[in-house]
Amino acid sequence: PPDDAQSLGDLRRQAEGCRRCPLWQDATQTVFGEGPENARIVFVGEQPGDQEDIAGKPFVGPAGKVFDEVIEEAGIERQKLYVTNAVKHFKFEPRGKRRIHQKPNAGEVKACRWWLDHELGFIEPDLAVAMGATAAQSLLGKAVPVTKMRGTIVTRDDGLRVFLTIHPSYILRIREAAEAQAERKRFLADMRHVKELTG
Repeated sequence: PPDDAQSLGDLRRQAEGCRRCPLWQDATQTVFGEGPENARIVFVGEQPGDQEDIAGKPFVGPAGKVFDEVIEEAGIERQKLYVTNAVKHFKFEPRGKRRIHQKPNAGEVKACRWWLDHELGFIEPDLAVAMGATAAQSLLGKAVPVTKMRGTIVTRDDGLRVFLTIHPSYILRIREAAEAQAERKRFLADMRHVKELTG
């Protein structure tokens, strides 16, 4: 697409016709980021899931509900955040009537980084929160061990601080109730840290 967007709104409209990688072919629509252009914090997830693909909005599925609950507990207002994904189209494998999420590959993440870089360029946040390995790879341009580095900040060459944490979908995948509860508490602690970092 032409590099002539004058605002986030322009960028969103351009993204609707994105053909930078083959993922658009099977997805219902582009799921672009959402939030104010003057947001101080940008949260980056992996990619839209089944419900996001249908709704055309980020973080409205089960992981989005966990995200909303936890940030509210941490005292972070969702309407003041910009929330987006490293990859803007849903990558999945059909299984019967269900569409099973598939992890985007490095090429897809790299192709879509163009959009994320432009989103960050318009917003100029104080902090970006990488939720999961795909988001971290997109924001930092390389693979990083998120579980080992969780809760730490990596400062990019352009000065943007990137806070590393898990994706809330990880909590949903834990079968053991006590373990899931413990993981949710750790995620809440991470979100409280994010709140402190941005005043």
